[in-house]
This record gives sequence, C-alpha cells and structure tokens, in this order.
Amino acid sequence: MNKIWLIIILSFLMMGLLSVDFTRKIPFTEYGPQPARRRIPLKLPSADVSRIIREKIFSRESASGNELSGNVRARPLLEVFYRKRNCRPAWSGYPGAAGRTEELVEAIKKVHLEGLNSDYYHLGDIKSLREGISRDGRAGRMSDPQEMADLDLFLTDAFLSLSCDFSSGCANPILLRTGWDTVRNNRDVVSVLEKAIKENRIEETLANLLPDQSKYSRLKRALMFYREIDAKGGWKPVAPGPPLKKSERNGRVADLRERLIVSGDLYRGKSEKDLFDEELDRAVRKFQRRHGLKADGVVGPATLGKLNVPVEERIRQIRVNLERLRWLLGGIGKRYIMVNIADFKLDVVDDDRPVMSMKVVVGKPFWHTPIFSAKMTYLVLNPYWNVPESIAIKDVLPKIRKDADYLESENMKVIRGWGEGEEIIDPVAIDWSRVQEKTFGFRLRQEPCPQNPLGRIKFMFPNKYNVYLHDSPARHLFDREIRSFSHGCIRVEKALELAAFLLKSDPEWPEEIIIEEMETGVEQEIRIPEPIDVHVVYLTAWVDDDGFIQFRDDIYGRDIELATALDGPLFTNKPASD
Repeated sequence: MNKIWLIIILSFLMMGLLSVDFTRKIPFTEYGPQPARRRIPLKLPSADVSRIIREKIFSRESASGNELSGNVRARPLLEVFYRKRNCRPAWSGYPGAAGRTEELVEAIKKVHLEGLNSDYYHLGDIKSLREGISRDGRAGRMSDPQEMADLDLFLTDAFLSLSCDFSSGCANPILLRTGWDTVRNNRDVVSVLEKAIKENRIEETLANLLPDQSKYSRLKRALMFYREIDAKGGWKPVAPGPPLKKSERNGRVADLRERLIVSGDLYRGKSEKDLFDEELDRAVRKFQRRHGLKADGVVGPATLGKLNVPVEERIRQIRVNLERLRWLLGGIGKRYIMVNIADFKLDVVDDDRPVMSMKVVVGKPFWHTPIFSAKMTYLVLNPYWNVPESIAIKDVLPKIRKDADYLESENMKVIRGWGEGEEIIDPVAIDWSRVQEKTFGFRLRQEPCPQNPLGRIKFMFPNKYNVYLHDSPARHLFDREIRSFSHGCIRVEKALELAAFLLKSDPEWPEEIIIEEMETGVEQEIRIPEPIDVHVVYLTAWVDDDGFIQFRDDIYGRDIELATALDGPLFTNKPASD
C-alpha cells in the first residue's frame, strides 16, 4: 500500500517539473539582472551597437543619421582604437564592463584636483546616457542601441583625452602660441586603453600617467590649500598707505597680520593684533621670499601689491603651472639644467638631486627668451661675440655714426663673409652715414675682452633660436630683483662654477686649468664629456623643496592665454599625442 502511494506522489512531481520552461533567460543588462517576473528575454544588442559605432566613427555623413551627437577631441585615436577591435563596444556587454565605466566616471569627477575641467571629458553626456539606459533596464526595455553607441564613444574619447592630458598636457602649446617648445611626452594612449580594459584597471592606469615627480604633487596640494582658502571667503586686502615696518602700531598692521595668517605665512598667536612685532616681521620676510621680492620686512608698494592679489588669481596661476608641468615633466630626465625665465634662476639637477643654483639674466619683455629644450654638448672659453644683425643695426650702428672710434674702443672688427671667404674691412674706409638698414652688408665681431657681453665662457646647446648660456661682465645686473635685460640669451651668475661641474669627469680640465686658459684670452672650444639636457621653461608658480609655494610675475604675459584655454572650449584642439 505504501509503495502505491509513493508511486502516485512521484508521478505528480514529475508532471510539475516537466511543465517548467527551463529555456527562459533571466533578463540582464550591464547594470545587473532584472526581476524574473517580467518574463522578457532582454539582452544587449551588441551587433547593432557595433554597426552604429562604425557609422558614427568612419562615416562623416551617415545616410542613417548616425552622426555622433556631441563633440569628441580624439577622433583620430577613436578610429585607431575601434578599427583594432572591429568596432565592438568597449564599455558594455562584457565581464567587468560596468565596473570599468564606474571607475572612469570617478576619474573624470576627480580631474579638478589636477586643475582641469570635467566638462572636457563628457561628464554631463555620460551621466545623461547612463541614466537613460538604467531607466530602460528597470522598465524591462531593451536599451536604445544609438544611446549605447554614444555612451561607448564618449567613454572611450574621455579615456583617450584624459590619457593625453595627464601625460603631456590638456592644451596644445603650439596651437596656443605660448612659445613653449620643450620636449613633451607622447604616449601610445590607444595601447594604454587596450591594456587598461584587458586588466580592468581604469582609474589606476590614468593615475599612473600623471607626472611622477614631487614638483607636480606638491603643486597639486597647493591648489587644494588655496581652494580651501577661497571656500572660506579668501583674504581681505590690506588698505593702501605708507610703508609698514617693525615696531609700528595701527589698524593696517592688524589687517596685515590677519592676511598673513590666512595664507599660512603666520600662525595665529597671542601677539597684539595691531603691533608690528618680531614675529610679524619674520612672516613678512617669508612672504616676500615666496614672491621673489627683497626680504627686508618692509611692506612697501611692491609687497602690498602681492598681498592684495585675490586668491582666485593665485588659484588660476597654480592651474596654469600644473598644465606646464604636464607639458614638461614626462620627458625631463634625471640629469639636466633648468632655467626658469620667470624666476630668473638656473638649477642644475644630477640624478634627481639639485646640486647647483644661480641667478640669471633673461630676455627683455619685448625680446623674449624662447622656451625650449636642447642638449648642451660643448663650451667655449674666451668667446668671440658675433653681434646679431638686428643688434648691429639698431644698437651699434647709431653709436658708430656718433663716435668714429667706437669700434676700436669696443675691440670690434668689421667683417664681410664667413669662413675661409671672410674679409676684415677697415672701418675707416666705410662711410657709415650712407649705411642703411637695408644695405647693411657687414658682420660685426667683438674680440675676447673685458667688455665682451659674453664674458669669458659661453655654454652651447645647438638650437634653432641660436640662444645659449654665457658669462657676463655686467655683474651689477645680478643684484636686481627683476632681471630681464638681455636680447634673448641667458647670462649666468656663476659661469666658472658651472663649467667646472660640466667638466669634472675630464681629468684634463680641473678648475685651476680652466682659470689659466681663460687668462690667455684665446678662444678655445671644449667638448663636455657627458652632454646634459637644458630645459628653458616658464613657471610662475611652484612649490620649492622646503614646501613653500612660490609665485612670480608673468613678465611675458603668457599666463592669461593659457588660463583662458583651460576654461574654454578645448574640443577644437587636437589631442597632445596626435
């Protein structure tokens, strides 16, 4: 009897199981499984998405109206990337796709930490498309393949653009006419993206493209600090008036004290607010050093002007210089000479360590020293000075007309031609009153002598600008705060020390021998045993090795255009890696 009942029960169970449809699939989108009760076999239309991506990228005028809705910055790179993967979508329909998308969105949201604008990376478009696709998934509808294609393209363009911008700068300095011609780091960002997708390491990959140097990370922290000051209302200006100095007591001193507390130059203590005491004097001197001013502790017009620069302008200045560091630091190397035009300073770095520093004199505001990189290969003792034609015509010719003995007194020779065919001309035989700018067919050369503007050493790093480093007899110029007096070349304060460093690995050229040869007055060319990179740069904000933020005047007026570009419609610029 029991066996009969058991057979009946098993028969009913088998009938129920056979009525279940095991072929029905659980709806799935890139945002996770949908409730089974909807009974809709939802799947990603990958074939349609691939077709639409192909039309959007490779057809400039699609017959089906599938042009990309919005601007992309890296279209040539998009073409390379999607051609390699036969236009398969990169950010949907595959394991880990949702996580990759989320990582990229988070990376875009954080670009303000680099001084960049998230709008350049389609954050609004990506957010809108993701919300629409998510709504479709919640409603059990198949996602629109047009929207899926747009999302994939925007995400890819964002990653490629970020890769270019992080590794070599957001704005193209050539298009902006910034005069920046230094070496830049051009990466194969398509390969970078392919690897990042394969390894599911989107945010980490992008972070690794940023300059891996303390110069950059320190300036990033300074940006955060000044933004915090701005969020709290910034600082109040100090009212104009007579210079303020130690031992004075008045309301302006109280304002000065508060201003320096806000910027971190002075700690809030128990001092009398309206008294200019020793503590405040030290804070003022610190502030002056941070701004390239004479650190005398007196708040005169120059110091007052720097105190009253709004915090918003300092933020803009930091953002501009973060961009310049992205242009520069990817290819700077570990051994180099860096000349910062805006700081009137030269630093020598060996194995990533600063080993020497000195003042320099750079080009006048209307005779800019160019920004570029080159390799120094030799130096010249007791150099001749071949006077540039523009200087010969504009500066020397009027002096010759006024003083017939000028050329002799300056130890200058008049030469026609070059090399073996050159001919030295007697200046007395020339009617200088008849010599005009258009008919000036001579070359002027100053012999090695005390008044030779090249001094006794020049350092050669061949470049298209014909600019070099050199000694200078005008020693008093190195005592000036603003040292823009040259016609483009760079005068160095410690020429002998620099030459000794460059020749230290050559036993034939110890410092005492260099001095002896200079005393002969004979021109002599010496090859540098280990050629060294020279980077002539323009930085108006940085953080020094002691952790102090430094600001300098924009003597060539180059900050404004770059700041405008960083806040403007950059989608018309080609990516830096093109």
